[in-house]
Amino acid sequence: MKGRVWHPLLKGGRGRENGYSHGLSSSQIEALSSICEALIPPLPPPEHDEKSSEAIRLFYASSASQSPLPDETDESCNNPAWEAIGYHVDTKQVQVQRERPLEKGIIETADHTDVSLKESLIKKGLNVAEDPKEDILRIRCDVVVVGSGCGGGVAAAVLANSGHKVVVLEKGHYFVAEDYSGLEGPSMNEMYESGGMLTTSDGKVVIQAGTTLGGGSAINWSASIRTPSGVLKEWCLEHKIPMFGSTEYESAMDFVCKRIGVTENCTKEGLQNQVLRKGCESLGLKVEAIPRNCSENHYCGSCGFGCKTGEKMGTDSTWLVDAVNKGAVILTGCKAEKFIVEDGRGRCLGVKATSESKNIRKKLYIEAKATVSACGSLMTPPLLISSGLKNRNIGNNLHLHPVLLAWGYFPESLSGLEGKNHEGGILTSLHKVESESESEDDETKPKAIVEAAALGPGSLAGFFPWTSGREMKESMRKYSRTVTLLSLVRDEGRGEVKKAGRIKYELSVADRENLKLGLRRVLRILVAAGASEVGTFRSDGQKLSCKGMKNEDLEEFLGTICAEEGPSSGEEVWSMYCSAHQMGSCRMGASEKDGAVDENGECWEAKGLYVCDGSVLPSAVGVNPMITIQSTAYCISNRISDRLNNEKSL
Repeated sequence: MKGRVWHPLLKGGRGRENGYSHGLSSSQIEALSSICEALIPPLPPPEHDEKSSEAIRLFYASSASQSPLPDETDESCNNPAWEAIGYHVDTKQVQVQRERPLEKGIIETADHTDVSLKESLIKKGLNVAEDPKEDILRIRCDVVVVGSGCGGGVAAAVLANSGHKVVVLEKGHYFVAEDYSGLEGPSMNEMYESGGMLTTSDGKVVIQAGTTLGGGSAINWSASIRTPSGVLKEWCLEHKIPMFGSTEYESAMDFVCKRIGVTENCTKEGLQNQVLRKGCESLGLKVEAIPRNCSENHYCGSCGFGCKTGEKMGTDSTWLVDAVNKGAVILTGCKAEKFIVEDGRGRCLGVKATSESKNIRKKLYIEAKATVSACGSLMTPPLLISSGLKNRNIGNNLHLHPVLLAWGYFPESLSGLEGKNHEGGILTSLHKVESESESEDDETKPKAIVEAAALGPGSLAGFFPWTSGREMKESMRKYSRTVTLLSLVRDEGRGEVKKAGRIKYELSVADRENLKLGLRRVLRILVAAGASEVGTFRSDGQKLSCKGMKNEDLEEFLGTICAEEGPSSGEEVWSMYCSAHQMGSCRMGASEKDGAVDENGECWEAKGLYVCDGSVLPSAVGVNPMITIQSTAYCISNRISDRLNNEKSL
């Protein structure tokens, strides 16, 4: 089958039929442009700039009110600022021949009507009937899975491979490598919850979560780290979940890593990970290689916008392929509204859903012997609550792995480090922060971990504190050689999510101290690697020039580093936190008092209703959680299959 070239939803530019749009009218754009011009005005270029060029001159002279800037990119999908900031997106579109591996199992409901949807479902072997009394299309299967990410993808594969007829519901859309444009705006708008701008209710934490077929595995940074042994021990003994201390779970991790092609080495590191490694080595600190679910020579810095090379092994190219090959059907553009829980008997009968297609008027009732919620820690709790479940743990105990960022500028003439910040594997190296001095030896409980961060130009500009129009342009002109590293903690603090999009969260005192400790380590690493300037993203533009700097200057600067909370904190200066990992909001428990689900992932209040995503984890993992979520899902879905097979044999 002929592959598509850039999916319309992932294209930039203006006036593209059915393509990406910011959704603003011309008058709204005009008003926004006027505001932005006040923040980013036209300016003369800096004097005596040895690298001054026509592109840089135009960059300084332009303002946010000038076309085509308000409309993202021009008609050729190029942004006029890219050359000046050293950024590049390969906008050459090549027609290719490549199979879309899920094609035979996909029904993209956005393209259908009531009649054609029914016909397509029947063709794929499903039992479908129209309810004469209500405007409902009833679909019968063995298992319905809501969500297609790290949990849902695994569950669909395991259950389909066990001989069960599986239907997967996904509110996002199906893309393959050739569809991905790598353009930041449309890619984030389509593939992230709230376009990557979802925040906690108080605005303190910016949260990134996937909303596309494959979920987070389609847009994450490839890190494939096994669950730390100390965490497994804690979950097994303190939380009384024996599965996490079993050979069953260890075997699951082995199987998961094999299926998604985890490799241990990286043949060539990009600029940001070179800096992390060089800085650690200069300080005598241990740096570890991060296993990834891609080839050893995978050098793709745009995987956060979908892997354009097709090498990253997300659920969309692994587990879901297995599921479709065994007869599973995937409905995209289809959103679950509530689970159908039988009154009085406490048994789940399936899920009620709607399509985004305006031509599908009927509600979809997917009736199943087992129902799996796998829409993630932010979406599963609201869905369970809207379905009538009352367990007090549903929506509570949310962990976010809060992150603080710091940056360092590495001029090409000074650093001896190759490449640009948006090139190469995003995560290939990691450093664990044990203590301020590293004199303590407690590897099972690091205070923080340090990794590289991938920020496109728009994201970096959004995080950089605005102090003046010139300062902003100076910062962005240095974009391609600005290295951003993060400090991440295994949070003790917790939050809640009871309604979709309404997230409450508080860090503990220990979390803030550990973040501060990690951020100081990040800055030491950047300085040791040869940065000419370093800084944080604190609201006052906190930074330090390293030229001619003495050790006491650095120590004085580090003494000013703290972990102030976000803009609603009332502090004179503040920092924004980030989160790309959400866990624990429907945690497993040994009893109904302790958790939202039991060790099998089954809801205490609704038999046949299971949760199979990161929300079931008893607490934060402390490392990138993909392997943990997939391994947990593998165990849960095998148990679901065993139950269904036992019922069938009775």
